[in-house]
Amino acid sequence: MKNSEVDTIFSKEDAAILEEVMNIAFGKASSDLARVIDIQIMLNAPQVEILKTEELMRWIKQDTESYKTLSMIEQNFWGKYAGTAILAFPSAASKKLISLFEDEDEPFEADNPLLERETLLEVGNILIGACVSKVAELLDDDQVSFSPPRLIPQVVVDNLSGANISPKFDDPDKMAILMKTIFHLQEKDVKGFLFMIASDDSMKWLKTALQNFMAKF
Repeated sequence: MKNSEVDTIFSKEDAAILEEVMNIAFGKASSDLARVIDIQIMLNAPQVEILKTEELMRWIKQDTESYKTLSMIEQNFWGKYAGTAILAFPSAASKKLISLFEDEDEPFEADNPLLERETLLEVGNILIGACVSKVAELLDDDQVSFSPPRLIPQVVVDNLSGANISPKFDDPDKMAILMKTIFHLQEKDVKGFLFMIASDDSMKWLKTALQNFMAKF
């Protein structure tokens, strides 16, 4: 798909509407998450970029360049709204996240790699699921489903490439919509990044869904 074709299908105005949809969706997701894990999650105003898939990693690398290594959780989602979500935490944050599920009467071991892995996958599953589902809900997609989350530990930011995540992110002939936000788990002093990547196969449907969303107001 050529850039001119993408501009025709998905305009800057569409991107602005999508940012607003995400803003509403993330607000709803934050409320749901506060009930699930009993912690307030602050999500920054989202940004939307339309770019070639081979440029995705450069954009993600640019956003996370202040960290040496990241723990990344990848999860695919399907439906009318389809794509891949990537949750990225500084690697040092994993031990802090364990305390989200800790029982005060039965504290976890201080150094437990398996528990850190399970915690990251659980946090990824909860956060990605909430955010993607709320966007799909606002756009009247009731068919969204998810793959199991996959952990990619200790990713060196300077070496970040599509090969770290998936070969599909290096395809020069594909376009993608990159939706990104920074989130803060304030009580735990943890900051992370959420990237939602809609495939070019979803662009036409997404444009129509956004127009239908605006028609409600």
